Amino acid sequence: MTEERAYWLAWCQISGIGPIILTRLEQHFGNLADAWHTIPQDLKQVQGIGSQTIEKIIDIRSRLNPQQFYEEHIKKNPCFWTPRDRDYPRLLLEIPNPPPVLYYRGKVDLQENQGIKPSIGIVGTRHPSDYGKRWTKRISTALTKSGFTIVSGLAAGIDTEAHFGCLNAGGRTIAVFGTGVDLVYPRENKKLAEAILEQGLIISEYPAGTKGFKTHFPRRNRIITGLSRALLVMEAPQKSGALITADYAKEFHRDIYVLTARLDDDNSQGCLELLNQGATPIPPNRDRLLSEERLLKMLGALPQLDTTERGEQLSLFTQTPAPRLPQLEPRLTQVLDAIQGEATPFDLIVETTQLPPGEVSSVLLELELLEIITQLPGMRYQRC
Repeated sequence: MTEERAYWLAWCQISGIGPIILTRLEQHFGNLADAWHTIPQDLKQVQGIGSQTIEKIIDIRSRLNPQQFYEEHIKKNPCFWTPRDRDYPRLLLEIPNPPPVLYYRGKVDLQENQGIKPSIGIVGTRHPSDYGKRWTKRISTALTKSGFTIVSGLAAGIDTEAHFGCLNAGGRTIAVFGTGVDLVYPRENKKLAEAILEQGLIISEYPAGTKGFKTHFPRRNRIITGLSRALLVMEAPQKSGALITADYAKEFHRDIYVLTARLDDDNSQGCLELLNQGATPIPPNRDRLLSEERLLKMLGALPQLDTTERGEQLSLFTQTPAPRLPQLEPRLTQVLDAIQGEATPFDLIVETTQLPPGEVSSVLLELELLEIITQLPGMRYQRC
């Protein structure tokens, strides 16, 4: 198992290699070790691997010994899972783009990882109103006392209130970082992070020492959603990062609940937009106040997860074969390779391809016209 983990780590050092391609490599060669040592001609047979990606693979393979890299890596990153580890969170295996390596600190709950103990995501603005803070605490507390684990991102505002509400009720909460698990962002939440480590879990797809680049935080939102049976958006302006999390919730077929408020409240505009798109308002009681009891009843109606053996669960990570792509020009292939099985921000595509933003924008338009990709809100792109 150690050898297999070493090759998962090694493949993740190659830019442009994401969870979808890793799955295809594993399916094609039987395991990632054989894929690592195969000849370039055989790599070309794997869909999504073009000539430029192969050049990157050859370069990294010439400089990196997987076993040596693994032994050095675990000195700073002793705790991590790959999708082939039995304790990897099951719900994440159900999304199209689970992290190939998931680092963690804190206390692991195996029932939580297996999906037996349900988790609920709570997100929202970094600048909430007193109304948003009050109801986030109340709902987080009620969910905790009913046995739910609370998942959020440790950001200022709604995330902070959700974590505190859970901890103060004596429950478990999971904080998903956009940095390495050893770096707390924002810094003012350092004590909160320490409290989470005592009775919950901190996770990230980034190794120790990784700073919080702006592209990391939208990307980590898919993990918050992936770990959750349902998502609660408490307050969200129109350009809130919480709406990116909600987009993932729609993509992953998670139920979305929103906190209702005034029509002229800026912090409610994103929530109102979600309501128009079919999200469920957190229900009121007879006095027209929000009702934790009715919300808990609705969440209690969520379908139960199948408790099959772990070996069968791993099949959830298998992707449906994608249709064969037309022969593309090298520059189109380079940009397409930067878009894996998830909504990829424009800035991340530019960073991965190292092409000028204007050229990337032009290529993206061509790929859209070919109906190979589609543009999502927030300058994010996804394969069709």
